[in-house]
Amino acid sequence: MKIWVYAEAEGDKPTTATLEILTKAREVGDVVEAIYVGPNADGIAPQLGEYGAAKVFTADQGDALAGVFGAAAIASVVEAEAPDLILFAQSYDGRDALGRLSARLNRTVLTNLMSLAVEGDTVKVGTAIFGGNTLVDVEFEGPKPYLAAIRPKSFAAEPGGAGAGEVVAIADVNAGRGADAKLLERHVEEREGPKLEEATIVVSGGRGLGEKENYDPLVEELAKLLGGASGASRAIVDAGWVPYSKQVGQTGKTVKPKVYIALGISGATQHMVGMKGSDNIIAVNKDAEAPIFSVADLGIVGDVKKVVPKLIEALKARS
Repeated sequence: MKIWVYAEAEGDKPTTATLEILTKAREVGDVVEAIYVGPNADGIAPQLGEYGAAKVFTADQGDALAGVFGAAAIASVVEAEAPDLILFAQSYDGRDALGRLSARLNRTVLTNLMSLAVEGDTVKVGTAIFGGNTLVDVEFEGPKPYLAAIRPKSFAAEPGGAGAGEVVAIADVNAGRGADAKLLERHVEEREGPKLEEATIVVSGGRGLGEKENYDPLVEELAKLLGGASGASRAIVDAGWVPYSKQVGQTGKTVKPKVYIALGISGATQHMVGMKGSDNIIAVNKDAEAPIFSVADLGIVGDVKKVVPKLIEALKARS
C-alpha cells in the first residue's frame, strides 16, 4: 500500500505530529512518501526521509494559504502517482488542506483518528464519537485515495528511514481563486516553558479550582515549579477562564507526558481521551467518586485549594 503524508513544519523542522504519522505510515505501508508545501524544502525533505519518506513532493506556496495551496498541489499529482491513503495531522493547516482536497477529489474523510492498521487493501482506523464518550473502529470503503486526519500524540515519533530521499518539485499548481487569499502576517503564541503537547510534565485545572483567579496561583505556579506546561479542562475554557490553546481533551490537544497532574478535574470521557496515555497520572479532587480516579496512578481526595498550596510550599522549600 502506498501512503502519503501531508507534512507540516515549524521553522526549519517538521512538526512532531508529522513525524509521528510518518513513523506509523512506515510501519503499516509498503511505500511511504510525503507532500510538503512551504519554504526551505531542501532542509525539510531530508528530515522527512529520516522518518520514512522515500520521496518528497514539494511546492512553495509563497504568501498563499497553506491549506489552499497544499490541496491544489496534492490534487495536481494524485492521479499520476496513485496513493492509496493520504494522512494529515489534525492541525489547523492539516484540516484545511484535507477539507479542500476532499472537495477537489470528491472523497469522504475520517478525522480525529487515534489508531491505524492496514490488512491487505483494508484500512482500519479508530476514533471517538459522541464527544469522546464512545470509541469505535472504522474501515474505509469506496474509491481511493482514502483521506484521514490523525490526532497528535496518537503514535510515537521514531527515526528509521533511509535518510534523504528523492525530492520532486511540483510545477504549475493551480489553486484557483483560493490563491487570491494571502497570508499577510503570522503571530506566534507567546508562552513560557515547553509547548503543552510536547511537555514531559503537564498540570491541568478544572472547575474544582472554584474560580478563575485560582488558576494562576495553583496551576501555573505548580507547572512552573515542575518545569512543565499548564493545561485545562473544556469546562473552564468554555467559561472563559483560560484560552482554548490550553484545552486538553477530545476537542482540544492530546498530551502524553511522563506526569499528568489533574487539579479539580472530574474526568469526563471527553477530557480523558486527551490525556489517558500519560505515563503517570496524579489527580486531586474532593469527590471520591470522580471518574478521573479510574485512570489515576495516584489519587488525592481533597480540596485543590488546600492541597496544592501545601505542595507548592514543599517544592519551594526543597529548591
